[in-house]
Amino acid sequence: MKLLRLLPFFIIAFILFPLPGKAQVNVKDSTLNISMFYPTYGYSMPGGDMADRFGFSHQIGLGFMFKAKTGWSFSLEGSYIFRDGVKNSASILSGIATSDGHIIDEGGVFANVMLLERGYSLFAKVGKLFPVIGPNPNSGLLVQFGAGMLQHKIRIEVPNNTAPQLRGDYKKGYDHMCNGPAITEFVGYQHLGNQRKLNFYAGFDFVQAYTFSRRPYYFNEKIIPDEKRNDLLSSIKIGWYLPLYKKTRQDFYYY
Repeated sequence: MKLLRLLPFFIIAFILFPLPGKAQVNVKDSTLNISMFYPTYGYSMPGGDMADRFGFSHQIGLGFMFKAKTGWSFSLEGSYIFRDGVKNSASILSGIATSDGHIIDEGGVFANVMLLERGYSLFAKVGKLFPVIGPNPNSGLLVQFGAGMLQHKIRIEVPNNTAPQLRGDYKKGYDHMCNGPAITEFVGYQHLGNQRKLNFYAGFDFVQAYTFSRRPYYFNEKIIPDEKRNDLLSSIKIGWYLPLYKKTRQDFYYY
């Protein structure tokens, strides 16, 4: 998650040092150079190898975009991926569990163990706006392509940390963390309101990732992993734009 921690610094940079553009704010009549940041939400269905381990998940994220008056856009976007529960959960810790699937904690009772999906993605994107629909030339069909990375793992939580066999680095032998390069495509609708109050996008997002295991050993399977995976995510995605419009310059002449 270290990469996502850098996102606030990009926010500050975009606010304090907006990208250059003409001092034109008439959204209704003209195409504009606009820099903006935006929070996002996605509901995602896994595919490929990822579907063997996880089910439907949620994504929340943050992005930055510069939209040029030509209709081209350039953006940086990061998302946090999460859901409760994983598939085949009984087999993940079977090597240290009782015959009925329980983990014995240090007090000799059953520990409350939760298995969760956690991950993140980070992409740089280039897009093109086609103003075929919408209230102004800054709205319409948005198509984007991007490249970046995807990471996912099984998060193991034990309240009060009562199970010594799942403390610290021991967890890493069971979490199956994988990451690697990824590409993404998006198609949807972008809306920048004439009154500059209603600004959003909505559409379909697709990710294809080529990930590898990042753990040196899987305790439960007793193997040195050599996973080469094709992980897919298909999402319904929405975002709320917060544009940084430049004020119109006013010139005064004295005679």
